[in-house]
Amino acid sequence: MAQRTMKCLGICITLSVIALSTATILDYHPLSEERIAQINEKAKTWKAGKNFEIEDWETVKRMANGVRPDALLRRRHYSAPHDISEEIPDTFDAREQWPNCISIPTVWDQSDCGSCWAIATAAAMSDRVCIQSNQTKQTFVSAEDLNSCCVVCSDGGDGCGGGYPEEAWAYWQTHGIVTGGLYQGNQGCKDYTLAPCEHHVNYTTRPQCADLNYVTPNCSRTCSEESGLNYTESKTYGQTPIFLAEELQIQLEILKNGPVQTSFFVMDDFPNYQSGVYEATSINWIGNHAMKILGWGVENGTKYWLIANTWNTDWGLDGYIKYIRGTDHLYIESSVVAALPKA
Repeated sequence: MAQRTMKCLGICITLSVIALSTATILDYHPLSEERIAQINEKAKTWKAGKNFEIEDWETVKRMANGVRPDALLRRRHYSAPHDISEEIPDTFDAREQWPNCISIPTVWDQSDCGSCWAIATAAAMSDRVCIQSNQTKQTFVSAEDLNSCCVVCSDGGDGCGGGYPEEAWAYWQTHGIVTGGLYQGNQGCKDYTLAPCEHHVNYTTRPQCADLNYVTPNCSRTCSEESGLNYTESKTYGQTPIFLAEELQIQLEILKNGPVQTSFFVMDDFPNYQSGVYEATSINWIGNHAMKILGWGVENGTKYWLIANTWNTDWGLDGYIKYIRGTDHLYIESSVVAALPKA
């Protein structure tokens, strides 16, 4: 109990500091070339670059703010289920460990919606279903079903307005989540219905996110007509979620059972990440974000987590980021949640 009290106190202090920092007047816009140059002067282990236009700033903030502000305060008791004396490799990549699981290397696009909490969670669930089946079940757990139908996960079911990842894992256990994958992916009962949109500066044929004005899709407890599936029969279920906070415990959990979901505070330099091992150079907070951890490694002496983002493959390292490991940077480690699928 004392540990949890101290944890909450630490988070409250951090939130207070962050709240004050948002009042700081920046010399340059966070997405400007001048700001990127400032970041690269300060960053020791990573490189920033132009990923977004300045006029995309409101969309970027929405994408980076899909975890509710008080989510960290709702954490439950942390677990330590693994024997940390077990050998842990210096590097690990779930894509290589379980190459036949097609969900593991899949990079999502959350579109113009704050649904990272649902996508990162459903992605980790999907990976674990495949892994626990010895790579025979290519089942995608539906981020669409979670984003639109889990009322307790968000503000009355407004998943695009952000949600609580830990509630999503609990919902998988108590209510079940149907199958479904990427937009028009034909990967189950309910695929994601929000089309990918253009977040970045490479100007693909995707529509501009700012032009879409997406809202959370209505909850439909039926499968798409194209799937031909039954909603109830398409449900997958999880076991009791566990909450991890220690580096070695997280590594062993991934090593044994597959990718995990995490959340963290987002600073205004994060959207500009392009390569290297990310460590924030700014204290200007713009939101809370969720992603999927699928491995780890060391680059030029700096330990990192290998993480899949939800901003399509033309962000970062083909949709991935190397994020500093072992210091609980911006709560990246003390926000980890996972569960095994029910057989």
